[in-house]
Amino acid sequence: MGVPLIVFFFIIGITSVLLAWKKKAELLPPTLQTSVEDGSWILPAQMIQIGEGEMRKMGRDPEVDRIDIRPDKGVAKVTFKTHFTEVQLDGLSGEVLSIETRHSDWIEKVHDGSIVDFYLGGDEATKLTYSTLTAMGLILMSLSGFYLWYYPKLIRKIKGR
Repeated sequence: MGVPLIVFFFIIGITSVLLAWKKKAELLPPTLQTSVEDGSWILPAQMIQIGEGEMRKMGRDPEVDRIDIRPDKGVAKVTFKTHFTEVQLDGLSGEVLSIETRHSDWIEKVHDGSIVDFYLGGDEATKLTYSTLTAMGLILMSLSGFYLWYYPKLIRKIKGR
């Protein structure tokens, strides 16, 4: 049973390392910093409009997933539902600071198995199946590993060696 599951364990292991090191390995676009001033930020609706406009210029799907607002850096990050692009905006002026790919987002989806659902439009069934099989495999391997370690000790103790 462990041989087929090794593929899943390998994927989870590699993506775990990448996610742990995502900032050091620059898999996440660096958060730029603008002047943090007292003033009125542009509205989230305006941030969405700017992000959608940038995606239309690039010929990409403009459907926004979320906005990550970083008040301490004066920046807002607009991300999208159907691709891994991020548009960073100056929170005060709405100026586009950068447009980059968020590598950590697709790596996370590979890690938890939801990449298949992402591309096929599934309802997380693949993610749940992948995660469940992998978790059950790890549990089984842990229990069998303990058994293989402990049982010989128990037999030697019973035989009096």
